[in-house]
Amino acid sequence: MKTENRLFLIVMVSMFIFAALYGWATWYNENPAYGVPNHVEWVGTIALIFSGLLTGMVWLVFWVISRRIDPRPEDRPDGEISDVSGEVGFFSPGSYWPLGLALTALLAGLGVVFWLPWLITAAVVAILFAVGGLVFEYYTGTRKLGPQ
Repeated sequence: MKTENRLFLIVMVSMFIFAALYGWATWYNENPAYGVPNHVEWVGTIALIFSGLLTGMVWLVFWVISRRIDPRPEDRPDGEISDVSGEVGFFSPGSYWPLGLALTALLAGLGVVFWLPWLITAAVVAILFAVGGLVFEYYTGTRKLGPQ
């Protein structure tokens, strides 16, 4: 977790630096068309600050976890690729449920973009159906795992 810890720390610090630079740049560049010289553009500055805070929350989680667990092979300088070899998990070789889940998420996104409450509702129901199908794919039907 030390690798992720460092990565999010770098991103967090850069977000705060970018927020300071953006606030300074918008204050320094006077634009007489707005009629208000030397003002900070707050929306972008606060968005960068909040992005830094959200990244800082993820960094804090990784930092706490990295202090509680033993170093993983990818965190050690003497770690080898063979140290992490072995079974990673089970991945479905031919499932169509991720495609259905992506399409229903697309429908939900379009419903939010164009603010169509009927489409949002239908998409949320379809998302729940697709998540259920993905989760229970190997518990029912012809692809049922285990003794039958």
